[in-house]
Amino acid sequence: MTGFSAVVTTGIYCRPGCSARPDPANVRHFDLAAAAEAAGYRACMRCRPYRTAGPIDGLASEVVCRGVRLVVGGETGNEGEDAVARRLGLSARHLRRLFREQIGVTPVQLARSSRAHFARRLLDDTDLSITEIAYASGFGSLRQFNRTLSAIFRATPRELRARRRIADRLVADGGLPLRLTFAGPLDWEAMLGYLEARAIQGVEQVSSGVYRRTIRVDDDPGVIEVSTGGTDHLVVTAHLPHWGGLIHVVHQVRRLFNLDFDPDEANRALGHDPILRGRITSLPGLRVPGAWDPFEVGVRAIVGQQVTVAGAGTIIARLVARHGTLIPGLGQFGLSHLFPSAEVLAGADLAGTGLTGARIAAIHRFADAVMNGSVRLDRSRTLDDQLASLVAVPGLGPWTAEYIALRMGEPDAFPSTDLGLRRSVEALAGGSVTPRAIGQIAERWRPWRAHAAIHLWLTPRPSDLRRLTPTTGVP
Repeated sequence: MTGFSAVVTTGIYCRPGCSARPDPANVRHFDLAAAAEAAGYRACMRCRPYRTAGPIDGLASEVVCRGVRLVVGGETGNEGEDAVARRLGLSARHLRRLFREQIGVTPVQLARSSRAHFARRLLDDTDLSITEIAYASGFGSLRQFNRTLSAIFRATPRELRARRRIADRLVADGGLPLRLTFAGPLDWEAMLGYLEARAIQGVEQVSSGVYRRTIRVDDDPGVIEVSTGGTDHLVVTAHLPHWGGLIHVVHQVRRLFNLDFDPDEANRALGHDPILRGRITSLPGLRVPGAWDPFEVGVRAIVGQQVTVAGAGTIIARLVARHGTLIPGLGQFGLSHLFPSAEVLAGADLAGTGLTGARIAAIHRFADAVMNGSVRLDRSRTLDDQLASLVAVPGLGPWTAEYIALRMGEPDAFPSTDLGLRRSVEALAGGSVTPRAIGQIAERWRPWRAHAAIHLWLTPRPSDLRRLTPTTGVP
């Protein structure tokens, strides 16, 4: 069972597994907590559903799921549902109608619920002041914050903090630690192995089971550290210049580690396939690594065309050292730079970094396309439209476009021309396979082709995950 159960007689909604046992006749089901709240129910204080997160895909139609991601992820900033509708190519009125019909809540109500739930977790887990939590959660004023939490949780922020449990508070030893929950299995070793092999020197670093990277928060530098906290959550420790907009930082971490993906559903769909079943059985917690910044991944993909992973790492390190923003004082993290923005790379002199003239031109054109909006990296477009916009950039072919989409979180992206995928399929199928044949085989893996790709790229032996990489130089 997924979603949330609301009890008509008590006015309370719960997550699956709550010890409460209401009469089934009095129970209503909601896919989203925000929908239960919009219908007038409040969160159970026993199972605390505001502390959980679940997959988004599959809740409704594709366009609504993309809209949910934009709203929850804060992709449109403070522009509101009009901006979300524009990105999806809809009118705001039509968007509201689709949201109400399919998930039982408007975009505004969903955004309000998302901010309130994040604030409630900060009240539980941190010692940030009420005012700091209000702005960290994306509220425009303290009055709006108090009014929203009182409406959703039937208590003021101070009353909610007084109710927190002793075990909730995370003790900080430098930085602000936060829990990021997820559903289903997560192979942390496999995820770190993939990211470590492609870590950009100065920007990213992996050691002792911890992923670290520099980030930009309103043009100010910061650092995040992410480690496993248990079977159902990660812990992100944020070192930031200010807490305003912390909610957006957390959403980006969720995207990077693909925490809103449902591996169980994908495993069920692919687990009986004659090529994939052994891989699925060996690594049930494998997830496609996401992207902190899709532009960064795109540049890395261009650099990695037809070169080894190690070679691409050397070149991208030179690019960052020359054009990234230097941040002093991060030696203890093994970090030194912010990755250069599209505005910087659009006109950057990249000669002498080891890039060919064609790759330099491709990076310039890609940066221009991101700046002028012809390429949008927010998943507001369908996969086909996203791929079309990427291959329209000279120097970005189908392989690069599919890889960027895969790392952006598109579950059905599949770079069928990749040599590493072809060799894995040949080994498992027991014969020579052409790129065209791989594409035909992959048709039966829809809509989880990206999940199939990561299983084909990586060996099922966890001890080998850190050294195995696709042979085409996947960045």
